[in-house]
Amino acid sequence: MLRAPPLLSFLQRFVPADATEAVHHASMLSLLDARGDAFARDHFVPGHFTASAFVLSPDGQELLLIFHEKFRRWLQPGGHIEPEDVDLLAAALREVEEETGLSAVDVLGDGCFDLDVHDIPARKDDPAHQHFDVRVLLQARTRDFAAGSDALAARWVPLAEVHEVETDESVLRAVRKLRRG
Repeated sequence: MLRAPPLLSFLQRFVPADATEAVHHASMLSLLDARGDAFARDHFVPGHFTASAFVLSPDGQELLLIFHEKFRRWLQPGGHIEPEDVDLLAAALREVEEETGLSAVDVLGDGCFDLDVHDIPARKDDPAHQHFDVRVLLQARTRDFAAGSDALAARWVPLAEVHEVETDESVLRAVRKLRRG
């Protein structure tokens, strides 16, 4: 688990923005102590780490969301960590490129913006489990994108209008953080 020490170091310095994120933070620290490779997509008890990104438009006024094929709602690009991903930032960048075609991005902040733990229902051969999602903040250098894997569609949504699309509370919470500055 070469990814564990850098993530542990980061989580030890991370300051949660609210009570919800504090619970997610504590859960992630506990998962790092779990047996097995918590970065592997087949680590189901209680789940595994994933990586995603909130991508701001070049002017910082819009958020790039995908209409997720499995979850049927507008979410940030992201997903499982693959063996070739050297860290969670690399996983998030790969996911953004796979799901939106966007690679011309800049990392904002220290590489992590938000933490979230969410339930994933049983599907095919996978039991119900949780995704421990480490979320980075990116800014696109271009507005050009193309919906890719796992995305039925993609679009720029003005930050002030994200609450009007079918999304979830974790995206709305992240937008509130963005709007607070």
